[in-house]
Amino acid sequence: DTLAAGGGDPVAKMLDAHACNGCHAVDRKLVGPAFRDIAAKYATDAGAAARLAAKIRSGSVGAWGDAPMPPNPKLSEADALALARWVIERRQ
Repeated sequence: DTLAAGGGDPVAKMLDAHACNGCHAVDRKLVGPAFRDIAAKYATDAGAAARLAAKIRSGSVGAWGDAPMPPNPKLSEADALALARWVIERRQ
């Protein structure tokens, strides 16, 4: 299921504001991997949140196939870390 901005959830608002939901869903692959798949990949990595936050801000290519993840340089480091932590919590 995709997460739409609603209520007072700041992460939901960031996901919409930065177009994350255009490529990612919680439970299925769209253009990019499902948030649950990302969480599973990093489940045992204690430093995952910081590395994932850096990828969110800088963009990446090759980690999940050929589709590039565009950079989000306007996203603050704190907001990128909040998004990364939220993604990592989607393991369920």
